[in-house]
Amino acid sequence: MNDITIDPLTEMEQDNARAYNQGLTPLHPPQKSLIRLNTGIFAAILIIASVAVEFGIRNELPLVAGSIIGPVAAFALFLFVMLPNRIYRRWGYDIGPDGQGKQLRVLRGFMWRIDTIVPFNRIQHIDVAQGPFQRMFGLSTLIVHTAGTHNSIVTLPGLSTPDAEAMRDTIKGHIRQDMI
Repeated sequence: MNDITIDPLTEMEQDNARAYNQGLTPLHPPQKSLIRLNTGIFAAILIIASVAVEFGIRNELPLVAGSIIGPVAAFALFLFVMLPNRIYRRWGYDIGPDGQGKQLRVLRGFMWRIDTIVPFNRIQHIDVAQGPFQRMFGLSTLIVHTAGTHNSIVTLPGLSTPDAEAMRDTIKGHIRQDMI
């Protein structure tokens, strides 16, 4: 018997992402929290820089208090609230039904959509990488190196570590079969 409870909001978000990305598999749900963390760090840096600029030029120009900090803080809040959901929904991937396909497809892009298809026979080697924040959320990035120079590295962030390792092993198995 399986005691795993599925959060209906998480499942709904994944269904929305799947619908937006032409039925492709969405990233692991904690990826949205990681994107929010990275966006929060960027927003904090923006706010700190705006505070420094406002205090640095307050004697030079007759500015109303908060005339720089206010708009920057509003923009940072907008980024923090809106951007992570939009970025998360716009990533999807597929390696075929039950991993039996012959290619990796990665669809990504917030404003410009990029649909990358990597045939397994063009893959030279595969890495699974984790940064410190990714480890906090149990996430990994699958990095695929292909033959060629232009777009020879394809990255797929936001995978659970077991999923990334399983994808790496599946792709390695296909490469070994093609070599025989």
